[in-house]
Amino acid sequence: MRANSLALRLFLSATAWIVVILLITGVVLSSLNRQGVERAFDRRLGVYLRTLVADVASPDDANDKNQPSLGEPLFELPLSGWYWQITRLDPGKPDLRASRSLWDGGLPHLENSGVAASANGSREGYVAGPEDQRLRLVERDIDLGDEGHYLVAVAGDAAEINQETRSFDQALIVTFSLLAVVLLLTTMFQVRFGLAPLKRISDGLAAIRAGSAERLAGKFPEEIAPLARETNALIDANKEIVERARTHVGNLAHALKTPLSVMVNEAAARGNDPFALKVLEQADIMRDQVARHLERARLAARLTVVGSITDVAPVVTALARTMEKIHRDKNVAIEVHADDKVRFRGERPDLEEMIGNLVDNACKWAASRVMIEVVCERPDPASANQVVRLVVDDDGRGLSPSEREQVAKRGRRLDETKPGSGLGLSIVVDLAALYGGGLTLGTAPIGGLRAELVLPAG
Repeated sequence: MRANSLALRLFLSATAWIVVILLITGVVLSSLNRQGVERAFDRRLGVYLRTLVADVASPDDANDKNQPSLGEPLFELPLSGWYWQITRLDPGKPDLRASRSLWDGGLPHLENSGVAASANGSREGYVAGPEDQRLRLVERDIDLGDEGHYLVAVAGDAAEINQETRSFDQALIVTFSLLAVVLLLTTMFQVRFGLAPLKRISDGLAAIRAGSAERLAGKFPEEIAPLARETNALIDANKEIVERARTHVGNLAHALKTPLSVMVNEAAARGNDPFALKVLEQADIMRDQVARHLERARLAARLTVVGSITDVAPVVTALARTMEKIHRDKNVAIEVHADDKVRFRGERPDLEEMIGNLVDNACKWAASRVMIEVVCERPDPASANQVVRLVVDDDGRGLSPSEREQVAKRGRRLDETKPGSGLGLSIVVDLAALYGGGLTLGTAPIGGLRAELVLPAG
């Protein structure tokens, strides 16, 4: 799930970047294309402008000054969108000549619009022409001295510029759309197959955690192989530490039990000596404390083992049959209702110890009947985590709330006539707590005590 989430985030991030880059590139290319089209259009107008300027500056061609010929039929068609105009600017000598296409209209001056002249003295810009046409206009001042001062202008229909840039933009949109699809498919392919090794590692770790595997197996790309090697090395080191801790716990147990046994034997040999009795009392306390802390150390070491999963139903069934034989003299009937699919995330000996203590305690106090129920459930609907709920009921006399608090404490026994050390339920409480679970006591529907054990599910 996490690998899929990472792949989705990477794909969405790559998609966003692709879209942004293509949009910026498209805007830049469209702008550059429009500038190029305008320059080409201005060069075309510039050719006509130079022809008009040459005509104005030629004093020998007096007959052609009234109507220069530019070789473009559009200048002859009324309101065609292509116009030229020559305006004499000398004070007191107004003169205006224009193409026939202007009809009775005229062209505005860019000079009056504040457009600056370029290096060659010409000005370019957009103006509104006759019939509100949008025109691209180029004009230039010509000062011939005594021959006069003229403003020569040529304008063309800007619709050609718009049409050409629009065609380019449409082709650009189609091209970039196809490019975006190809890039997205390529990115999806790269993300999916590029993260496949991480997905394998995630699945492998889940299998180790579930107990179906002990190491990350298979070949990985050289970029991921170090991660797999270090993970396997960490698992091996963890197992080695656990085994070493178990060995130390066992050695410590033997090292402490022998001196305690010597002390107890020496004190017991002195009979009713007050000092000997005190030694026996303290030795029992020491033995209890040693047993308790060694047990906790043993359990804590065991819990560090990765990937321990145990089927619950076979353990419960086997313990129920064993307890029926042990308590045969009481003729206790044990009913088991366990889902075969329920699995406990922990080691089998720990599960056997917890269930064995609960069932043994129930059989001791039951009149004739013990019921065991095992289910797997999800406490929080919003979470995927599941727990194993194991309920042991008996039809004995039950316990009051105050008695329930006492029996869970180490060494506390409510009835000295019953066999045992009083450590059973406290061991269950400690062991369940180490697994992140818990034990609660209540009243069983069949009249006796209900012991409800909650453990993590595998």
